[in-house]
Amino acid sequence: MSEYDASTPQIPRLAGTPLRAFATLIETPGLNAPLLATVRKNAGATAFLAQPVEEPPLYYPHHEPPASPPPPTSDLDAWLAAWSEAARLDMPFPRARDFTTAYRAGTLTPTQVAQQVIDAIADSDRGEKPLRAFIASDAEDILRQAEASTRRWQEGRPLSPLDGVPIAVKDELDQVPYGTTVGTKFLGTTPAREDATAVARLRAAGAILVGKTNMHEIGISVTGINPHHGAVRNPYNPGHIAGGSSTGSAAAVAAGIVPIALGVDGGGSIRIPAALCGVIGLMPTFGRVSEFGSAPLDWSLSHVGVIATNVEDTALAYAIIAGPDPRDPHTLHQPPVSLDRVASADLEGITLGIFPPWFRHAEDAVVAAAEDAVERLTQLGARVKEITVPDLTAARSAHAILILSEMATGMEPYYDAHRRDFGLDVRINLALGRSFAAWEYLHAQRMRTRITRHFLAALEDVDLILTPTVSMTAPPIPEDTLPEGESNLSLVIALMRHTFPTNLAGLPSITVPVGYHNGLPIGLQAIGRPWEEHLLLRWAAALERHIPRRVPEIFLPVGK
Repeated sequence: MSEYDASTPQIPRLAGTPLRAFATLIETPGLNAPLLATVRKNAGATAFLAQPVEEPPLYYPHHEPPASPPPPTSDLDAWLAAWSEAARLDMPFPRARDFTTAYRAGTLTPTQVAQQVIDAIADSDRGEKPLRAFIASDAEDILRQAEASTRRWQEGRPLSPLDGVPIAVKDELDQVPYGTTVGTKFLGTTPAREDATAVARLRAAGAILVGKTNMHEIGISVTGINPHHGAVRNPYNPGHIAGGSSTGSAAAVAAGIVPIALGVDGGGSIRIPAALCGVIGLMPTFGRVSEFGSAPLDWSLSHVGVIATNVEDTALAYAIIAGPDPRDPHTLHQPPVSLDRVASADLEGITLGIFPPWFRHAEDAVVAAAEDAVERLTQLGARVKEITVPDLTAARSAHAILILSEMATGMEPYYDAHRRDFGLDVRINLALGRSFAAWEYLHAQRMRTRITRHFLAALEDVDLILTPTVSMTAPPIPEDTLPEGESNLSLVIALMRHTFPTNLAGLPSITVPVGYHNGLPIGLQAIGRPWEEHLLLRWAAALERHIPRRVPEIFLPVGK
């Protein structure tokens, strides 16, 4: 069906004593059946599971490489040197080129930057409303990396345009010498034996890996309120959420502590916090970046990607971490990584698709900022065309069934011994995930086939599909939410309204800041065809030049 359902499921919010009681009841056999049935019905799962779906299941969203891919980009130094003058922004946030220019001139060293990062992380966690962007950071390890980079720069042999640039890593990816907690209080007690592939590639490029960032526990929600490691606060207003689940990565970038961070996205977990924190967030095509060394949470939906202050750094980090990896079979059939025409100053010949009811299903200020950005894009030569994307409501239920089922499966080895060690909202979501039967999981996979076909059909007529990234600016953190968190499924559904479909379909997408409302950032999302990250980055770079940026309230810029 093509009719768009603009309603939002109304599911009661729980915090404090009611939340604790509900978490206990929904886990209790013999008592939980009515509660589970009510939650499933209110969330739309019951109606979805009664809907006939004839398509075969799509277990992984694999896409064939294009017959004529764009030229590969193998020399990043040459690409960076050719970046047009028009694309070089006077930006208040630290950028990779600011660090490397200073290193080359001898006015700053990676060792000095490393110490600034160490101090900034400590400073960010002081006061009544600490940022809590990091779960772990080892000063000695940071300085060792920095000293090696300093020697390379002194000897005139940097490894890449990111040599000596501080980069943070979401605590869902393995990084030596840290354990990987995925935001829990019981996992990650021993250090990782080797880096995740994306982390290893940044290390090989000379980046200074400065620590593991905080996240919504096991990535199961998108507010970033973590009862074990602290709620990550929005740098633009520390009384508001930063989004999730790559929460600390986005907050650390927005606060200027690092120019780049790695995130992982299963339903918006890169793009939502990036948008709410006013920075860039790129989720590449499924299988473009290796998942080796990423925690086994949501195998068929997860994408490793990049959060950064600007498009240039996003492109650099993406180009370094992307590409085939023998240890992740999903990556082996992709076209070469390309940054072709990313720095092009115009969008001539590009058609942007908008599904009006979906695009406008957001707060008025968000829609207004998004529409203003679209008008700017048309001035840059882009054409706008209305499109239709059917079955978005059913797709939302399918995504919820898939991601909760996969996360419940990933946590199954720990469930009996550590069920009560999870946060209360995680316990509720895991109980819901454990309730889905095999046929229900397969029903969702069949809907995944349908929604993927809908998006690919739409992308035959347009080059990119645009939506607001998040339907609202960052909501406030209610007092009763801390320290235990909350269950607010209606809010979570609203936050994810525009992001989850690309995970189902395995399509690349990017968010770019396009304005502010009451001091809080607003993001615009573009969704692209498989393997066309270069076009997303070109669109983002063109738009970025025309959107003024503001620094946040919590701003600790390193390298300035």
